[in-house]
Amino acid sequence: MDETSDIKTTQIMALGRPFDLGMFYDCRSDKLIPGITLWDKEKLDRDLRVTSKPNTEFKIVASESISDKSSSLDLEASLKASFLCGLVSVEGAAKYLNDNKKSTKQARVTLQYKTTTVFKQLTMDQLGTGNLTHCEVINKGLATHVVTAILYGAQAFFVFDQETSEDENVQDIQVSLKMMIEKIPTIPFGGGGALKIEEKDREKVNKFSCTFHGDLILEKNPTTFEEAVKVFQDLPRLLSSGGENVVPVSVYLLPLTTLDSKASKLVRQISLRLVTEAENILEGFTELETWCNDVLKSPAGQNFPQLYKKIKKFKGLCSEFMVGLQRTFYQKLPLIRGGGEKEAVLAEVLKKASEGPFNSHRLKQWMEDKDKEFNTIKTLIKLMKNTEVVSSENALTDKVTETEKALVFVFTSLDSPEPFLSELDQHLKGSMSTISNGPVPIRWYSSQEVANSVRRKAKLFSDFQESNDDRKSFRFLVVGLADRNHEGSVIYLYEDGFKVSQDFEVPTSPTAVVSSRKDRKGFHLHGTLQRHSENLHSTLQRQSDKARNILGLKQHIIRPDQCKAYCYRNATVPSCAECTKKTSAQRCPLFTGKLSMSPPYWALAGSDIDGS
Repeated sequence: MDETSDIKTTQIMALGRPFDLGMFYDCRSDKLIPGITLWDKEKLDRDLRVTSKPNTEFKIVASESISDKSSSLDLEASLKASFLCGLVSVEGAAKYLNDNKKSTKQARVTLQYKTTTVFKQLTMDQLGTGNLTHCEVINKGLATHVVTAILYGAQAFFVFDQETSEDENVQDIQVSLKMMIEKIPTIPFGGGGALKIEEKDREKVNKFSCTFHGDLILEKNPTTFEEAVKVFQDLPRLLSSGGENVVPVSVYLLPLTTLDSKASKLVRQISLRLVTEAENILEGFTELETWCNDVLKSPAGQNFPQLYKKIKKFKGLCSEFMVGLQRTFYQKLPLIRGGGEKEAVLAEVLKKASEGPFNSHRLKQWMEDKDKEFNTIKTLIKLMKNTEVVSSENALTDKVTETEKALVFVFTSLDSPEPFLSELDQHLKGSMSTISNGPVPIRWYSSQEVANSVRRKAKLFSDFQESNDDRKSFRFLVVGLADRNHEGSVIYLYEDGFKVSQDFEVPTSPTAVVSSRKDRKGFHLHGTLQRHSENLHSTLQRQSDKARNILGLKQHIIRPDQCKAYCYRNATVPSCAECTKKTSAQRCPLFTGKLSMSPPYWALAGSDIDGS
């Protein structure tokens, strides 16, 4: 509360709103009543006292919290509550309140410029009831106060941002940013209007972007550091030229009950405790939105639509809840201030918000769980560093048809159900009866067994890719597709655009080369066998079983001693030279080999295998 003369008045910040002396104001809803004044303009101009109030200051604002931003504009609790719920729309420099970081990777520092020029107030002569002209406003209860004094001036906020890379620390960049901004008032200009700064500093400031929020209209708002310096240093001249650029900064309100006891009045203000609690809840949702923005723009969010869809839905649900909470405050605040309802109504609203599914603990818990999934995928993609990631099944189809052979690492569980999102959705619809209270399902990235299996496959996939990096006809891809038969991941093998294996096991030998060809004669699998005679049997058995599994053929036990046509070259690689000279009917029924050129290549001709 402040005093002008001997009558107690209330001081509030203008926040870019078009106040004028004698204007009506409703403190219950923090609304101006434009176009009508309590006194005639002639009387207002005649009985006006003007006092010079020159003052200029600037400061650095490094915090982005609602509390600190409100403090920079001298916003008291009641007006802050009205702003938070949307009762008050801000303009000019006060739009800084709405300027929130879009990413946690943004380093941000704000420079505030504030000046005052004159103080205008009405004299006591107007306060007699005989001087009032628009008493109908009082009689109808449309207002609670009248503007009796205004402090004029202007404010400006220069918001500097710098995007940081994954290798950079936001706090370190912010410190560097702050050091450069502190120099703005004293940075000189050289010839040609260029800043006189060291080259190393110039490299830094070239990375800065600037957003301007001001009470004065510029020909062009600054967007770079250099432009911001020019505008900042020119502000005193702009604001001293005749006073046309100054606006109401703060206003003083006189209760109408001072003039008429029957006038509507402000019965009570919302307690600071409730305002702070509401502020914390809304700030939590602002931080959540920033997190969602980061995730949606991340490579994992862009490349895997299943994850993008979940985060988008989560963001939408939270936004809907926040808007609903603001709407409740919007409706209840004027009623409570006017005495129509008790403050306990809002206290109950905030209590339900903190105890329901949208409470900060559960929201952060879900976010942390998603962070774990995104980080796991990020690590696995990094492991398969030279692999191309495709974002959809259609994109995958295009890729595999462009190459002769393709090995595809598939994340199979990205579209798993999200019970928590369903719970949030049902809560907003007002129905919680369908929500299951069963145990939270263990995610693929939280299961040690599944996560280890996925990582092992990714490592084999990566090693195999590196070993075959020079094979132009072979393509290696990563995609997210639903596959209920394989939790976590699976590897698909494609040949000429067709999927020929839905669970391909990558050979463990680092030198292994796998290729495939599917035609009317059948499926051919080629692979370099390990050059160890003691492993020959197991290698043949595994490759043979694999080929038959892919084709859906019956299993055949293959042992070298079962085929007399076998010969060994260097006692390591089988050669079926004699078998290949015979017709299909004459070949060994247990194993019909077919050489692809010469060792070390070995092939299993599926079309020649006796399926009986």
